[in-house]
Amino acid sequence: MPINITMPALSPTMEEGNLSKWLVKEGDAVKSGDVIAEIETDKATMEVEAVDEGTVAKIVVPAGTEGVKVNSLIAILAADGEDVKAAASAGGDAPAPKAEAAPAASPEPAAKSEPAPAQAAPAPAVASASKADGNRTFSSPLARRLAKEAGLDISAIAGSGPHGRVVKADVEAAVSGGGAKKAATPAAAAAAPAAPLAKGASDDAVLKLFEDGSYELVPHDGMRKTIARRLVESKQTVPHFYVSVDCELDALMALRSQLNSAAPERDGKPAYKLSVNDMVIKAMALALRDVPDANVSWTEQAMVKHKHADVGVAVSIPGGLITPIIRHAETKSLSAISNEMKDLGKRAKERKLKPEEYQGGTTSVSNMGMMGVKNFAAVINPPHATILAVGAGEQRVVVKNGEIAIVQAMTVTLSTDHRCVDGALGAELLGAFKRYIENPMGMLV
Repeated sequence: MPINITMPALSPTMEEGNLSKWLVKEGDAVKSGDVIAEIETDKATMEVEAVDEGTVAKIVVPAGTEGVKVNSLIAILAADGEDVKAAASAGGDAPAPKAEAAPAASPEPAAKSEPAPAQAAPAPAVASASKADGNRTFSSPLARRLAKEAGLDISAIAGSGPHGRVVKADVEAAVSGGGAKKAATPAAAAAAPAAPLAKGASDDAVLKLFEDGSYELVPHDGMRKTIARRLVESKQTVPHFYVSVDCELDALMALRSQLNSAAPERDGKPAYKLSVNDMVIKAMALALRDVPDANVSWTEQAMVKHKHADVGVAVSIPGGLITPIIRHAETKSLSAISNEMKDLGKRAKERKLKPEEYQGGTTSVSNMGMMGVKNFAAVINPPHATILAVGAGEQRVVVKNGEIAIVQAMTVTLSTDHRCVDGALGAELLGAFKRYIENPMGMLV
């Protein structure tokens, strides 16, 4: 009996993913636990293990295919002793991926926009190719743009890509052959937008503001789309308000230096090296422990009051950012937080985090101090009710006991969800954080 391999759900919220790489080929024998493919979600690349034993009879979805729906068929496995060819033709009871949801990734780079030439007269159309669903034409973004510029009817071009997808080479062949022209007037062809970013009048309106050939289009990847969607939802649905405070760092810097100097050697290297950010994470976790009413998440039916402080830490990676989470941070030592953060940060940049390592959490910390940013306000990442924006430490002139003094200080800004953290509660939380930063010995006991 053929065994269907389907697109796995790598997280509770995953609806689709990109099949970035196959690590097996048709005819290969696999055992349970073997890594057979790599799936790319919006934030990470995950390895997929075989559950059953057998021989790969057929790879249904090729490597590089985007937007493959969860539970759709991606490959067929022949069980031990089963004829591979028979299994390949007999398998397929699982829902196959829809072509419109899983087009193969186009290898063509984004090209600069060029003016669309006007056509003197409509040319005869070539025979329409058979499409995936009989109505809709599937094509790469570059192919659509090139067809539009040349005045071609994309639905009348035969596609040579996976699932009959029209790619750049197909459009170029149609242009050189003089076929597949749209039955449009020269005026209509000239008025067409040069290169829409995506469907929608707003994109066309933006591109009309720029001279043809003065820009190139870089398609959004899954991560950028997810970031954009979540932040828009956050600003549209979460009533933000902001509280800022200055924290003196002299005592914290002195303690950090002392602790790093006392780090034992392991394999010729210090067992830990604390950063200011590690101490900020710990201080935020302890502040939430001390002010439990602020360690919450909003739902329409009830307030979710968390028993532990799980602190997400914003990490910049190519193309966006991700927030790996230090779980139960209030219970962990500074050295444990430091080493865990180094591991999470490294794997975040490699897109190797597991979903449970960056999903959830009860608050976030975003530190741009190392970039020289003095202060800023961060956008809340639901379901969190708070996020702490940390600015750079710098020497400042202050007045102490009626005298001028120079101290090292930083400005932090707490963004809160006003539905569940009111002004006084936010100020109380920030006050608790400030006390731990300015009296850091409290983080050691």
